[in-house]
This record gives sequence, C-alpha cells and structure tokens, in this order.
Amino acid sequence: MLSSVLHSPRAVQVNIAIMRVFVHLRKLLADHAEVARKLQEHDAQIQTLFDVVRRLLNPPTASPKQIGFHVRERRATYRVQAR
Repeated sequence: MLSSVLHSPRAVQVNIAIMRVFVHLRKLLADHAEVARKLQEHDAQIQTLFDVVRRLLNPPTASPKQIGFHVRERRATYRVQAR
C-alpha cells in the first residue's frame, strides 16, 4: 500500500505498523463480541433474577389470617322472671 507507492524503508515500517494495528483491532472486536454473546445468553436469566428480587422486596399485601378456633352460635335467650 503505502510502501508500494513510496518505496522507502520508513514507508515499509509504517505499513507494517498499520497492519499490526488492524490485526489488534480485529482481535479486540472478536474478544468483545464473545463477551457480548455470553451476556446475551445470560440476559434472560439475569432478568428472571431481577424479577424475583423485585417480588421479594415488594411482597403482596394480603389480609392476615386469624389464628384460632371461632365458634358462631345463636344468641342465647334469657327469660326474665316477673316478681
């Protein structure tokens, strides 16, 4: 590229440096793509985890059940004796 036009040792060195930078960038992008892919795989699991934590932090407000035994009877009738 550059060295084929300029025909100098410095142009060859710059061309080599440019190629090394492109190789390094491609490697970085590949590594980050792998990390991004792994995060996407775990995205559903992470979402489920957050949903569970939200439910634990905000429990439903239900009326508490009464404990014990409650008997419901008819009201007793009392007679008042006349004197």
